[in-house]
Amino acid sequence: MDLQLGRRPIPHRCAQSGDVFHAGLVVTLLLGVWYAQALEVNTGKVNFVEVMNGSSVLLPCIYSSCIGIKNLYFNWQFKDNGTLIKLCEAVIPAEGIEPRVNIYHDRVEFVGSSKENNISILLHNITFEDQGQYICFAINPKEKGRNHSAIFTLFVVDELKKVDNTLTVIIVSVLGGVIGLIILIMVVKAVVLAVLKKVQEKNKECLVSSSGNDNTENGLPASKADSKPTPKA
Repeated sequence: MDLQLGRRPIPHRCAQSGDVFHAGLVVTLLLGVWYAQALEVNTGKVNFVEVMNGSSVLLPCIYSSCIGIKNLYFNWQFKDNGTLIKLCEAVIPAEGIEPRVNIYHDRVEFVGSSKENNISILLHNITFEDQGQYICFAINPKEKGRNHSAIFTLFVVDELKKVDNTLTVIIVSVLGGVIGLIILIMVVKAVVLAVLKKVQEKNKECLVSSSGNDNTENGLPASKADSKPTPKA
């Protein structure tokens, strides 16, 4: 009796551990779905650019969210020797509503649009001091305070590097030569075929003319060379 009572808790503990496992799996799946629907911020496929001193440059940033946005806050910051300097900030009340952007730098221009999920900025009259990392930061209150950011790196130079196009020119020249040769061969072939066709036609005319002359010399009209008179009875 005691042994039977002592064995009962074992399957009960197994059932409890199974419930915990299933509960943990459900929570993991829910978190995965939640993260998949979360806000995403990115600066494009290429997260750096090299520009000339004194020029203007676009600092791209777009956002996306499967659960939508409401009072989305965003800003741009410049990392200057470890110190973050805020360039601009704004709140997008809802999808499709353009934000009122507060700009804190005289050479910064907001060029984005909430209709395109675009929060890019334009930086004018670049100087060497502008070189460094620019951070696009955003918070969607629908995600209970989670924040997202993307980094875009700017390199400033005196002049852009010249790309050596020698190999490209050689390849293009070779391809052009091959194509030209193919066209030339096709033209020559067409001319030769046309000449041969004319020669064959002249040969046929000569054969017909020669046949008519032979019949005339034999006393028969050329047009009736092949006909025979009907013998009289």
